[in-house]
Amino acid sequence: MVINGQYERGDLFNPQCGTRVVLDRIGDKWTALAVLLLQHGPLRFTELRDGIGSVAPKVLTQTLRRLERDGLVTREVFAEVPPRVVYTLTPMGSSLIKPLTAVSEWAEEHIVAINHAQAEYDAAG
Repeated sequence: MVINGQYERGDLFNPQCGTRVVLDRIGDKWTALAVLLLQHGPLRFTELRDGIGSVAPKVLTQTLRRLERDGLVTREVFAEVPPRVVYTLTPMGSSLIKPLTAVSEWAEEHIVAINHAQAEYDAAG
């Protein structure tokens, strides 16, 4: 909702608020990887698929459609033979780069400790 030219802020801890859906979307690994790849500029579907690796084309297509619907990515089709489709981050999509980069760096920095903790937990249980 827009109030006085400003969007109303959501409430993550309100079970009825759509922000939980948004958090789920940006927390999805395919979304994070697609956004991080697109930070360097527009990419074609195959470039995204190859850059992400081990993602099924159907899953990537669904992810990109959701990102487009949410206003985070634009999809541009060029009338060529064969048709060329390019995906680009919108300004709102670009605003995710900094927080996703921070989370991805944290994950890379702590993966060894997390693996160790998981192994200890599994051995004890």
